[in-house]
Amino acid sequence: MSDYQTILYEQDGPRARITFNRPSVLNALNNQVFEEALSVFDRLPAETRVLVLTGTGDKAFAAGADLEEMQRRTPWGDMDFGIRRELAKRLEDSPFPTVAAINGFALGGGLELALACHLRFASSNAILGLPESRLGILPANGGTARLTRLIGRGRALKMIMLGERIDAEEAARIGIVDWVVPQAEFTASIDALVERLCALAPIATRAVIDTVSRSADMTCEHAIDYEHRWFQICLASADKQEGVSAFLEKRKPEFGKTGYAGESEGK
Repeated sequence: MSDYQTILYEQDGPRARITFNRPSVLNALNNQVFEEALSVFDRLPAETRVLVLTGTGDKAFAAGADLEEMQRRTPWGDMDFGIRRELAKRLEDSPFPTVAAINGFALGGGLELALACHLRFASSNAILGLPESRLGILPANGGTARLTRLIGRGRALKMIMLGERIDAEEAARIGIVDWVVPQAEFTASIDALVERLCALAPIATRAVIDTVSRSADMTCEHAIDYEHRWFQICLASADKQEGVSAFLEKRKPEFGKTGYAGESEGK
């Protein structure tokens, strides 16, 4: 656990967790939340293989921006767009999987951070939306860009223009979340997913994240060339040797002897 004021940070071996911890305001996001969450990335140990982003309690992942703080903001005011954009970028560009564990409301800036994660896991009580249009603004931390890439132009326009809120099942149907589980099974299911992710080969996992993330902005031919470069890196890794040996020896592989930091990024 940590001594941060607006978040909790936990590290259990390769498992990291950041929890938005402002339950009295449904974990609303202010500048301090972003500053403290960003500082976690600077202290993550090299052994980290998965990071879970979640919120305290079962009412909210994060119910959007802190409106009292927003009320004071103008285009030239004290809203620090840089740290907000940087946290989303860190989540999206992480070499290990980032998972948004959504229990309750994920609205506005909360949903934007969830969209920046590689995977999204929702409790059956989750409510998701980008309601900024109802406040006379629009999502400004990747909401329009990431949601459009995830679910398509028409669905994104409808959801954002009308400020719609959708439940977990609808979010899964249109592709915003990857899993929905009963609320009573939420914690155990997240723990099980984290264990699965920790057991993966770190270099191959990093390669998958990078190639899938970049391929949408490449021609098909360029994307295939890029994944082939990563394939060559994987072939030379200790993880590949362990994976093949374990398969031939009919045992479970023990990956991660080199970790993420010790390999080239394939760029």
